[in-house]
Amino acid sequence: MTKKTELSPEKLVDTIIEALKALKAVEIVSVDLKNVSGAVCKYFVICNGTSNTHVSSLADNVQNETLEKLKEKVWKKEGHQNAQWILLDYANVVVHIFQKEYRDFYQLEQLWADAKITRVPEVL
Repeated sequence: MTKKTELSPEKLVDTIIEALKALKAVEIVSVDLKNVSGAVCKYFVICNGTSNTHVSSLADNVQNETLEKLKEKVWKKEGHQNAQWILLDYANVVVHIFQKEYRDFYQLEQLWADAKITRVPEVL
């Protein structure tokens, strides 16, 4: 019986970002919460889509790619029905996929201003 090796949160973040970039997610950021006291996980990945369909497709692609490439299943997911803000919880990494107006309203990046925020270059 082989023991499952521990997946690094950084590898999971990289795979998630690649899945988002593949479907042209908008304004992708990685928020490193490892040194923030009271943080609920090690990383947030935040982005937005251009429509309900796009947001839903981005979430589906993240789930498919993490399962296919890393054998990692999403632990909990919310928001798929209305696709305005979909949350994918992988325990150490939480993915937030918004429609732009919801991202602008909730401003998650500003809530975690003391965290290291890395902006991912747009895919042309």
